[in-house]
Amino acid sequence: MERLNVDDILNRFENLKVLILGDAMVDAYMWGKIERISPEAPIPIVTVTNRENRLGGAANVSLNIQALGATPILFSVIGDDVRGKDFLKLFKKNDLTSEGIFIDPGRKTTVKNRVISNGQHIARFDEETVDYIPENLENQIFLTVKKTLEEQKIDVIIFVDYDKGVITPNLIQNISQLAKEKGILLAIDPKKRNFKFYKDADLFKPNFGEFRDGTKFTGKKNDLEDILKLAKEYKVRKNFKLIFVTLSELGVLISNGVEKSYYPANIRYVADVSGAGDTVIGVASLCLAAGLGPDLIANLSNIAGGLVCEKVGVVPIDKEQFRAEILEKKCF
Repeated sequence: MERLNVDDILNRFENLKVLILGDAMVDAYMWGKIERISPEAPIPIVTVTNRENRLGGAANVSLNIQALGATPILFSVIGDDVRGKDFLKLFKKNDLTSEGIFIDPGRKTTVKNRVISNGQHIARFDEETVDYIPENLENQIFLTVKKTLEEQKIDVIIFVDYDKGVITPNLIQNISQLAKEKGILLAIDPKKRNFKFYKDADLFKPNFGEFRDGTKFTGKKNDLEDILKLAKEYKVRKNFKLIFVTLSELGVLISNGVEKSYYPANIRYVADVSGAGDTVIGVASLCLAAGLGPDLIANLSNIAGGLVCEKVGVVPIDKEQFRAEILEKKCF
């Protein structure tokens, strides 16, 4: 593993500017307690004690980038609705720039509503539009991204795909081409619908389910050698520099040409896996842009994803806790 000082790495993050394109959303929480079962059906009655809105999806990736000292610029689409206004209020509250946020009156703002009691998820219900955004909005986003790349120094572009329709095949092709022409690193967190359209990326980070569906893998999550073999083949076919497959409780696997490819998960208390993938792609992309090698990309992302799983609800990484954990795990 590279012999670097943790503070040097975190300082490198602070000089980076990241353009994020993807599906942003509001994560809405109803916190409460269960004291009885409904007489109407065999389901628990949750007495709601608190409600909270948080930024989710690509917006949570932005928060993770910001938490580590880098500068995120998010390009996404929300609806002209109450939830869209909630989203913009949260954006302003978190000091994020809304220059890349587009409003489409024909869409719903994506909302994941979660009911939580005693730290446990009881139910989730979603409000969303999943159709691809219309062509005129697609063109507006592309032209604005192009203008941003011409006017600002962007170190890495991240596609954060939740299959909600903001990332279209045309945007994938055109923005990937821009990144290639300008020598900008490209990282991808894919979902099923667009999986086959991604190519020529520096980092491709599916979770196991996405990798299995996208490559038609028929094995199990612990078939590490088979996953690695297929990942290497897919990497060559799609001209990816790194494929980074997250395996939840089993850790991560990275196809990179180095001898070590599998990194087991750190044993820890898991309260909630929501948002862990957002943290992993955010940290991995910053590591990539900071010039770190595959070992550190895998290890630091693995640690970061585990840390946010200890907290209930979608939360970004805590920089000081991250720093302390890296030192404890002796990554340097």
